[in-house]
Amino acid sequence: MKIPSSIWTLLIGIVLTLVSFWYGQNHGLLPAAATDEAVLVDGLFNTMMIVSTGIFLLVEGILIYSAFKYRRRAGDNEDGPPVEGNIPLEILWTAIPAIIVFGISVYSFDVYNEIGGFDPHAIHEAPMNQESMKMPGAALAATLSDTPGSSEPNLNQEKSDEAMQDPATAKVRNADQIPQLRNAPGVGSVAPTIGGSPDRAGKPAELQVNITGLQYAWIFTYPETGITTGEMHVPIGREVKINMTANDVIHAFWVPEFRLKQDAIPGRQSEIRFTPKKAGDYVLICAELCGPYHGAMRAPVVVETEEAFDKWQQEQLVASKETLNQAIAVNPADLSPNEFLAHYTKEMGIQPEILHQVHH
Repeated sequence: MKIPSSIWTLLIGIVLTLVSFWYGQNHGLLPAAATDEAVLVDGLFNTMMIVSTGIFLLVEGILIYSAFKYRRRAGDNEDGPPVEGNIPLEILWTAIPAIIVFGISVYSFDVYNEIGGFDPHAIHEAPMNQESMKMPGAALAATLSDTPGSSEPNLNQEKSDEAMQDPATAKVRNADQIPQLRNAPGVGSVAPTIGGSPDRAGKPAELQVNITGLQYAWIFTYPETGITTGEMHVPIGREVKINMTANDVIHAFWVPEFRLKQDAIPGRQSEIRFTPKKAGDYVLICAELCGPYHGAMRAPVVVETEEAFDKWQQEQLVASKETLNQAIAVNPADLSPNEFLAHYTKEMGIQPEILHQVHH
């Protein structure tokens, strides 16, 4: 019995759909989701994987089938039929991708909004002035030093002053040497911000951590307790607000398990919020090329229970009292290349003499 082509099409469609959904949910390409925001991002990524897998299998399947079905037969020297086009088919394969792209765009915008990335009021904080509107096209790519003037409050300066009220933060930042520039959304020059989710809009975060990036280290300070450390500890279930800047060049905060990435820019106060959900030891990686030792700019990130976090804080406070006159964090800029790389070269089995030859 010959099976109608419509039945074959239906069966193939069902198989492609099942395979696409299975692979989209079980691809194993992402690390563990350690924050509430990561779950939202993973949902978007999985959706795109489902769609991409289905399209890939469909297109490749048609190509393989066509190459086999319509291959040239032995002794067949005739020309193929002169097919000039198929308007309904062309409309179909144009409309379907358009619908898919539009759907993913709406979904991605919703995810970005849910993690606090969309602030509809940001444009009103620093509106485009008349001077900006007259700038030539090339000038719209504003650099860090040419932000147009404005009569609006300098939000970066206000955030910097607030952070510098913490003595521990003031010791590691050089805000007095780097001018805090104004936000200018109209020309694309703003401090990167991922705020609280819509249900927490306007509410203060439960924990604040000030992060300072410098070549080639991350320094973490906790304003509530005055703790300064080279590793970040955060408790499960509490929303964390990161206030971040850089002392020298652009760095980037990236913890893959958090699914969040944000630049730390000299002269601007970046903000990022997240809520940890899975205990574990993770790594903060600088994701912006910041110099010759960029690859070594990493820091431990520990997500732990509330009890473990409180215990860690107490240990840090006791340790800071016992070693009051001892430096808690060493500025890598004060170290020679050999001193900075000593730990890494030892692990890699590189002799100091070889490193000395490289530098000289």
